Amino acid sequence: MKYTTLFPVLVLTSMFLSFSFYWKFGKGHLRVNSTEQKQNKETPLATSQTRLMKTEKQVNEIFKRIDQLVPKLTFTHMDNTTSARTSKATVLNPKDKYCIGDLLIVRLDMYDYLGNRKKCGGDFLRARIYSPELQAAFSGRIEDLNNGSYLVHFTLSWEGRIRFSFLLFHPSEGVSALWRARNEGYNNVEFTGTFTNATYTATTQCNFNLRTDQEVCEYLETRDEDYFYCVKPLDLPCGSLTSLQSHNTDHSYLSALEKSLIARSNIGIEIPRPFPYIDVFLCGNSTISAMEKCKTEMNPPFPSGFILRNVWNPVFCRKAPLDSPDQIIACLKGKMMYFMGDSTLRQWILYFPKIDKSLKYFDLHRTGLESKLLAMDMDSNLLIQWKKHGHPYIAHKGYTVKDNVYVSREIDLLDGGKYTVIVISLGQHFRPFPIYMFVKRMLGIRKAIERLFMRSPDTKVIIKSENTREMTIDMERFSDFHGYIQYLVVKEIFHDLNIGVVDAWDISTAYASNNVHPHDDVVRSQVYMFLSYIC
Repeated sequence: MKYTTLFPVLVLTSMFLSFSFYWKFGKGHLRVNSTEQKQNKETPLATSQTRLMKTEKQVNEIFKRIDQLVPKLTFTHMDNTTSARTSKATVLNPKDKYCIGDLLIVRLDMYDYLGNRKKCGGDFLRARIYSPELQAAFSGRIEDLNNGSYLVHFTLSWEGRIRFSFLLFHPSEGVSALWRARNEGYNNVEFTGTFTNATYTATTQCNFNLRTDQEVCEYLETRDEDYFYCVKPLDLPCGSLTSLQSHNTDHSYLSALEKSLIARSNIGIEIPRPFPYIDVFLCGNSTISAMEKCKTEMNPPFPSGFILRNVWNPVFCRKAPLDSPDQIIACLKGKMMYFMGDSTLRQWILYFPKIDKSLKYFDLHRTGLESKLLAMDMDSNLLIQWKKHGHPYIAHKGYTVKDNVYVSREIDLLDGGKYTVIVISLGQHFRPFPIYMFVKRMLGIRKAIERLFMRSPDTKVIIKSENTREMTIDMERFSDFHGYIQYLVVKEIFHDLNIGVVDAWDISTAYASNNVHPHDDVVRSQVYMFLSYIC
């Protein structure tokens, strides 16, 4: 897996070559080629137009920077693409003895299936070191030399026998194809909307870009101009939309040859290495420097921590001493915590009763992974709420839209204050859609956080990055490459705000969980990192 740090503030290690931008998903692309209801046609105020033009400019600038990282490659046969099995891993400057704190660099040299040396970068890689008997692991930072070679940087952080893993997830040719395909349109996922009244139910097609001559309902978030559309049922008003359900379509933006690169047999292939392990010792010169307590406004590096004895240890700050549930409950007393995002954040609220046995769920008479959750501990005056984010939300079962509010709007509705904690996590449901939508949404959330800090500067805001996910999923729609690009976007947009970051991408990579809903060990590590910011 490639890891870089972004742009002006963080040191960029280039992951990709430049790639021309298929600009098909600007503001105009989000409009519907159809008859719109007249009541939705309003002339924006001049100030609104100015604000939106500024947002468009910001989106374009971020896109161009991301776009320059992605390779522009074509190929005529799979034999000419990067092959993990013919590529090589070499330890640079090997030592007779390794000590805790040493830096170890491994060079990866990439070859195609015919054994020819690759001459460009852009492969999507993932690297880690691990010690199963110690329940220890650490992600590697990958530096793309843009000539077919990569340097993987590791810090040796524990004593014992350490093993290596270097995975090729997508060759650079596959990365190029996935990026182009993602930004070509909205046709890979469709939505069905259900409209109801007391006596009648109707279903119609919904999406971000409907091509129809029928009358449509426009659902607009006015401040950030986020649009969603449904074909209007004949005998029901637009306001009677009650639920949505998503479906993967048969559509693809990839050619048959490009699809062969993302077949399961070509995903996550181990690169051979002649060194099965190294032994690390606690040497006399091994030192552990004192670190400042974890707090918001810190910018975590990559990697941001490591696992040892199944416990996550940040490398940039000192965790709060939370050795017992009583300490955590005392920290959380009186707090109102609002979790806004996808079901990976919903796992957090489901985990908290394992810490606070007095935390009880309020029966909202709802079911399903998309249903709002509310938990309270009356003794500690603690409230935790999870709500899904606004469109898009991918779910094969129907979910209500009546509490469907964009995260930026949810933030605007909160007073904030020293007892308020907000956690935000978006990404998984945006992967099948052009990156423009995700960038624009995250910019809107940033502006909402800025407004929140103006009225309530002592509010705690935490961003949880995406989890890595399964290797068996539909790669065109949900590849971790799409998630990694979004991971970079989030770093770019929020790097200078007074927020905390739970680097779930790094944590799930180190654990090699490969599951969008990882096991409790991963969730616990994320939750305890979150607690270190607020306790």
